[in-house]
Amino acid sequence: MITIIDYGSGNLKSIKNGFTKIGVETRVTNDLNDLRKAEALVLPGVGAFGHTMNNLRKYGNTIHEHVNSGKPFLGICMGLQVLFSRSQESEGVEGLNIFKGEVKKFPDSLIDEGFKIPHMGWNNLQIKRLCPILKDIKDDYMYFVHSYYVSPSDENIIAATVDYGVEVPAVICKDRVFATQFHPEKSGQIGLKILENFVELIE
Repeated sequence: MITIIDYGSGNLKSIKNGFTKIGVETRVTNDLNDLRKAEALVLPGVGAFGHTMNNLRKYGNTIHEHVNSGKPFLGICMGLQVLFSRSQESEGVEGLNIFKGEVKKFPDSLIDEGFKIPHMGWNNLQIKRLCPILKDIKDDYMYFVHSYYVSPSDENIIAATVDYGVEVPAVICKDRVFATQFHPEKSGQIGLKILENFVELIE
C-alpha cells in the first residue's frame, strides 16, 4: 500500500484525494512502524523549509532507510525541496540531504521582468530525459505554487524543467526516488497520470 507521511504539515487530504481519483487506496500515518513497512512512501509539503524540517526530523532515518532499500518514494512541492541539503529560506537548517544541492529563492530581478513571486499557476514542462513517472507525459502543463526552486549539484537527476525567468527543475528522478515541484494531484488528468505511473512502480 502507498503510505502518505503525516508529519504535521503538508496538504495530506489533497494528495490522498488524488490517489482516490485513480482508484488507489492510501494510508495516512505518523506511525514509524507503519512507515517502515510501507511499499511506497509519499511526502507532500507546504509552507516553509525550516518549519517542515522541524516537523520531519523524527522521520528522517525512516525515509533514508526506505530510499536505501530501493522502494518507491515520491516527494511533492516542499516534499521535493526538503530532499536537498539546505535552503536559502531557512539558513542553518539541514535538509534530508538525500540529494546534494541548495534550494534557492527566485531572484527579485524577476519582478522587474514581469514575473510574479510566488510562481503560482500553470506552466508547461520541458522534458529533459526519460523517467518512469513521466511515461506518456509530454510538455504538458502542471500546477505550481512556490517561491523557491532546487539547484541540484548533480544536474543529471533533473528529468524535467519549466521556464520561469530561470530554468526551474520540475521533476527529480534518480533510481526509485521521484519528486515534483508542481502538484500532480491539482494538475488535472495529466497530473493524475503521473500518480498512476508511480503506482505502477510498486512491486
